[in-house]
Amino acid sequence: MLDTLPDAARAWLFPLDRTLDDAEADALRADLDAWLPTWASHGRPVQAEAAVLAGRVLAVGAVISEADVNAGVSGCGIDSMERAVAEALGRGGVGLAPPLAVLYRDGDGAWAQVPRPAFRRLVREGGAGADTAVLDATAETVGALRAHGVERPAAEAWHGRAFRLAA
Repeated sequence: MLDTLPDAARAWLFPLDRTLDDAEADALRADLDAWLPTWASHGRPVQAEAAVLAGRVLAVGAVISEADVNAGVSGCGIDSMERAVAEALGRGGVGLAPPLAVLYRDGDGAWAQVPRPAFRRLVREGGAGADTAVLDATAETVGALRAHGVERPAAEAWHGRAFRLAA
């Protein structure tokens, strides 16, 4: 996962509105791979890589300088990447998950997506709990992404605090 980048590289995670099959994930990654070598931030080339994780998250990692904020990628550089991501998603017929959606594995192991109040009801009614696998897109560095991934038990992610789930 983002193998060419150091742990200090910045990671941007984009939860998708649907699960991609392998061919769709490969096509999306190939689309971005065509753009990534052209990415620059204030004239400095950005070392970057993209991956689709768990079929449901587009990850983009990047670094210019490990010591700088956002690994050296400026606001304008980030805007450029977000435009390239939006265009690639559009070409692939994929959208972003709603910002306040909770993505979790249902009883059949498939990704499900519900608004936060609906997930709260699931927790209250016993349909989801501390061990429910959720999508956690909060990693900010490639190292954190490698350490924790994007799929975790709810109690180990932000969901544990938000929905009062004990491990």
